[in-house]
Amino acid sequence: MLSPGRRWPKGGSRVTNEELLSLDIDGLATLIRLREVSPVEVTETVLGRIAELDPVLNVFIAVTAESALAAARRLEAELRSGKYRGPLHGVPIALKDIFTVKGEVITAGSKILAQWRADEDATVVKRLKEAGAVLVGRTNLHEFAMGATTENPHYGPTRNPWDPRRIPGGSSGGSAAAVAAGMGYGALGTDTGGSIRLPAALCGIVGLKPTYGRVSRKGLLPLSWSLDHVGPMTRTVKDAAYLLEVLAGADDGDPSCSRRPVEPYGALVEPMGDRPLKGVRLGVVREYFFEDLDDEIRRAVDRALAVSEDLGAEIVEVTVPWIDEAAVAQRAISQVEGFAVHERWFRSQPELYGEDVRIRLEIGEKIPGYQYVQAQRIRRMFQKAFLKVFDRCDAVVAPTNARPPFGIGEVGPEETVNNIFRLGRTPLFNLLGFPVLSVPCGKTSEGLPVGLQWVGRPFGEASLLGFADAYEQATPWHREFAPRAVTPECLYDSLGDR
Repeated sequence: MLSPGRRWPKGGSRVTNEELLSLDIDGLATLIRLREVSPVEVTETVLGRIAELDPVLNVFIAVTAESALAAARRLEAELRSGKYRGPLHGVPIALKDIFTVKGEVITAGSKILAQWRADEDATVVKRLKEAGAVLVGRTNLHEFAMGATTENPHYGPTRNPWDPRRIPGGSSGGSAAAVAAGMGYGALGTDTGGSIRLPAALCGIVGLKPTYGRVSRKGLLPLSWSLDHVGPMTRTVKDAAYLLEVLAGADDGDPSCSRRPVEPYGALVEPMGDRPLKGVRLGVVREYFFEDLDDEIRRAVDRALAVSEDLGAEIVEVTVPWIDEAAVAQRAISQVEGFAVHERWFRSQPELYGEDVRIRLEIGEKIPGYQYVQAQRIRRMFQKAFLKVFDRCDAVVAPTNARPPFGIGEVGPEETVNNIFRLGRTPLFNLLGFPVLSVPCGKTSEGLPVGLQWVGRPFGEASLLGFADAYEQATPWHREFAPRAVTPECLYDSLGDR
């Protein structure tokens, strides 16, 4: 256990560091609001946790301890004066190192940007600060977010907290590992083909890809303009709701951002009785999403469907046309737009890219324009076809990960384009742009997490969060994968270093 942190000078209960690290945002916010723990105490505890575990897990590219403590002291002073900003007041949050933070170097996991400093905060960073979040550092990622493993050739691989010999998923692997290991109560990620949901599933946490346009992307270094999404990664569904409420909303700096009003997502996620899913129809698309699954993952997902039925849901088998064509279209759009973003750098400094990203960019360069146009046409047809599914159901459920995480170094760089399709069942939902939430739904015989995706109608986040929260509350997985189970001793033993 870490040494005791700073406490409020008067009143309040004694809360151990282990108890602090085991809280979710909802529980921590209550203690901070009641002044039973202080923002400085919480921040010091999280920074201590980072110092303890990051030498093994390699989660952070940069830890911003000085600015985090300064922010925590300001937020503590606000509490003393009676000002409370809301559930994120004084809560330590991590950022994927792909969002601009004024005055800080933003690497995007590359060497190309190693000396570039941002001149303004990304919109989502600005909103987190305004909500009172304490930003503790910038997390590791697959280089330029172009991969599913977070094996970064420049900053080293991030390791999975549940087996440090394995990948955490990607590209937001550092953000997922940070939340899973207690190095932050939440984190921001980006999702172009599953880069929030896949690492969330592999690390046993919650990951939300909101509707395209629900959250601003201003200040995000893009991978694919028409596929990129920004969203929260948290320990529970309700925590994801709190973060979404802060992050969502119109932004004149992002022309793709919706002006649709933001709902009070956190307040909408509440218990709904003994059979909270009664009357809810959950669609299951067997084609593609349930094909070629690891046997243990299939059994975990089948058990999750049975639990949902016990909670009152009706499971409805549905079919969708254009799935095979949509998978090809998603690849083409991602690869062409990715090359378009990097064309100038790639032509002038190709040697600064890792081998796997170079391979990916070379593929994108060779795709002809007519194929990109055809891919976008297929996208529109697939969106229309999938929307019709919601005539028969209220949400769709599907596996998040198709197999357990690879071992670090197990898959060569030539597989970079295929990894997301081999590991997960996530990319087609980026093509759709619909909201998708991944929650833990089981574990393998080796103790590795399994994720379940909940897919909703466009801008249907409120209902989706409610459905997933009802499932989460009826299952043990958000407690099974609690940060207190990640210890230095377990990590070193897994690596054979002790």
